[in-house]
Amino acid sequence: MATSHKPTGTPVPASGKALAWIDARFPLSSTWKAHVSEYYAPKNFNFWYAFGSLALLVLVIQIVTGIFLVMNYKPDANLAFASVEYIMREVPWGWLVRYMHSTGASAFFIVVYLHMTKALLYGSYRKPRELLWLFGVGIFLCLMAEAFFGYLLPWGQMSYWGAQVIVNLFGAIPFIGPDLSLWIRGDYVVSDATLNRFFSLHVIAIPLVLIGLVFAHIVALHEVGSNNPDGIEIKAKKDENGIPLDGIPFHPYYSVHDIFAAIVFLIVFSAVVFFGPEMGGYFLEYNNFIPADPLKTPPHIAPVWYFTPFYSILRATTSQFMYALEIGVLAYAALIFLKSKLPAMTRLAAVVIAVVAVIGMFLFDPKFWGVVLMGASVLILGGLPWLDHSPVKSIRYRPDWHKYVYLVFGIAFVVLGYLGVQPPTPVGTTVAQICAFIYFGFFLLMPWWSTMGTFKPVPERVTFTPH
Repeated sequence: MATSHKPTGTPVPASGKALAWIDARFPLSSTWKAHVSEYYAPKNFNFWYAFGSLALLVLVIQIVTGIFLVMNYKPDANLAFASVEYIMREVPWGWLVRYMHSTGASAFFIVVYLHMTKALLYGSYRKPRELLWLFGVGIFLCLMAEAFFGYLLPWGQMSYWGAQVIVNLFGAIPFIGPDLSLWIRGDYVVSDATLNRFFSLHVIAIPLVLIGLVFAHIVALHEVGSNNPDGIEIKAKKDENGIPLDGIPFHPYYSVHDIFAAIVFLIVFSAVVFFGPEMGGYFLEYNNFIPADPLKTPPHIAPVWYFTPFYSILRATTSQFMYALEIGVLAYAALIFLKSKLPAMTRLAAVVIAVVAVIGMFLFDPKFWGVVLMGASVLILGGLPWLDHSPVKSIRYRPDWHKYVYLVFGIAFVVLGYLGVQPPTPVGTTVAQICAFIYFGFFLLMPWWSTMGTFKPVPERVTFTPH
């Protein structure tokens, strides 16, 4: 007589069955393994590497709080300011959502500036991460556009006049400037049409591009792998299983670090939101609590602090500054022609472009060149992978005096930012002009100074001290 046997295997829990059902239809587990639990990151990360994850956290905060703000905001010139007041005074917890969003805007730039500082110190823009860096610069440009378009929405005095000044800058562009300014505003002055188009760009268009660039940035990062403080490619040395010898899984090792960093960040963020959301007028200007009045110009118009380094460069471009700029352009062209290893035709083209630029400086208004320099001061970041010719990536193995070059650049950037929020003075303008030359000199002279000095030997494996 045959006997039947019951299966003796461990019963699969419902969660396991659900996961298997999902995996058969969507690559959930494989994606988790590829990008988190089996993504091997260098084992010598330090605190600088937490800012990337913090930027993602702030992006989520901005999107969520923005959704709740849109539920009660009215993109109408007659109702916008009142709707913000309604959110602050009548909507349950509306004041908290609004302060989280306004504080989050400044926090976003703080985190991104620190994230870019890390890349600058450790050479995270160098081969093979050029495209990763370009995606990052694209994210930075989108953040600036998002902040600018959102700046008008409260329809306060600084919102209105700040937008008026910035849009009018495009009028300095020869030939197309006035028409371009009119097209951006949608009217002859900043008006309801401007508010509506800025609202749509701030809420829909730019966030879609921003999220796409963030996704591309993360995909590119996981394709080429993370850089590290030593600037060593850990993929160069793997064990028999193809796992980097100096790599550890991102989860749980760095996910725990990032959670700790997020907790510290949220404590500081909450302290600002609850106790000082205006941050002395730097995060929320006092004039912006006054309804927009097209007939009354504020005594001092300045953008929010995260734009001020570039705004300072614009404001420093005076008629007197143009003479120094012309000499600087010609000197730089001579340096390229005499000391560069570029092909002869490329060097000759650089001289021709410099001569044309100098002629243009005589023909066009300094205001136009201020706009050009302001734009160039942001776009030049994208050229870093091709400007840095150093034989090593990390600042750890560069000559010690290179650290002072970075320090001077950082001080010049901070000084430009400070001067941008202050009313213009003759002394301040002169200091801003000096700092503008330091800013551009750091990048444009990098092909030469980055190769100078005695470099320290780079180890074959990453240096790591357990902690």
